[in-house]
Amino acid sequence: MTVRQPRTGFRSGLDAVFLAAACPAREGERVLEAGCGAGAASLCLLARVPGVSVTGVDIDAGLVTLARENATGNGLDGRFDVVNADVTDTWTALEAAGLFRETYDHVIANPPFFEHGRTRPSKDARNSRARAMAEGGFEDWARFLAAAARPSASATVIHTADALPQILAAFDRRFGAVSILPLHPRNGAPAIRVIVSGIKGSRAPASILPGVVLHEADGAPTAAATAILRHGQSLALRA
Repeated sequence: MTVRQPRTGFRSGLDAVFLAAACPAREGERVLEAGCGAGAASLCLLARVPGVSVTGVDIDAGLVTLARENATGNGLDGRFDVVNADVTDTWTALEAAGLFRETYDHVIANPPFFEHGRTRPSKDARNSRARAMAEGGFEDWARFLAAAARPSASATVIHTADALPQILAAFDRRFGAVSILPLHPRNGAPAIRVIVSGIKGSRAPASILPGVVLHEADGAPTAAATAILRHGQSLALRA
């Protein structure tokens, strides 16, 4: 599979592949990706799971066009619908754009990692929007994901490890049975990413899973990372 991305600015990489691997979608189910960008995570998921359909939504009209072209280039356009919309907008506007409440079996997101005012802004508007959101903005993203998800649907996000308290607070009373999977750059190092998955409406307790180590001491990818990044293996975050 080939995914074209902008020559400069933010581009998807490892995070998108791991997000796709962690989505527990099955054939015949519908998935929504918030902030899909050029479509990397959605296309990885479509390539891994036959018969699944994905709706991507992104605020950047240029990236929406590129995501559609990527879907066509990989022969997946019949299963990938991309909508140009702002996930923080009203549901009146979102439904007019082609999104629906309580419809999707799984919702996934790789949201901007930083908040405006807490990091040096990029001179490139597209890059700035992809990397940073308004203060407390993840709450708006979680609200959108919860509204789009059908009852008992899964929600899966990947984020920086230090954002875990913010994610758990936003998931509270929306998604339960939360599973937390840390991603470590190397053995013995603190996690740099967390994948967090929950079930809409569940009251089951949270669990922290054994982490995935990404690199060996010499910098080479671990076998576990290679299986996901190169061979399309899924990540099981729950039984």
